[in-house]
Amino acid sequence: MNESQKYLDFIRPDWAPPSWLFGPVWSVLYVLIAISFGKVFWMVWLKQLPWVVALPFVLNLIFNLSFTYFQFGLQNNLLASIDILLVLGTLIWGMIAIYHYVPWVTYINIPYLLWVSFATVLQLTITYLNW
Repeated sequence: MNESQKYLDFIRPDWAPPSWLFGPVWSVLYVLIAISFGKVFWMVWLKQLPWVVALPFVLNLIFNLSFTYFQFGLQNNLLASIDILLVLGTLIWGMIAIYHYVPWVTYINIPYLLWVSFATVLQLTITYLNW
């Protein structure tokens, strides 16, 4: 069963987006993430930023990539909810941490922040409805 079908099998709120929307949205967001996170990692590599500034970006990638496994692999809404809260938290932390050094990295991640905020509310709602 593919992820789209698994998503449809969950009890979802009426305001949940259709499953086909996730692919295009994440495709755009991953381009923005690659550009902005890549800039952070490159600057750390060149020693233009302290490594600790990159820490929330590393954690964000780990949590972001873990979500699919928790939600669709394990089909564990509770772990997926905890994970998406960590995605949101590390994104906010990263945006604040990098702003002083490279403000455009914060700005380019606003669409990611908006989507993850929406996705967090959606995931928490799905977890509640499927408890």
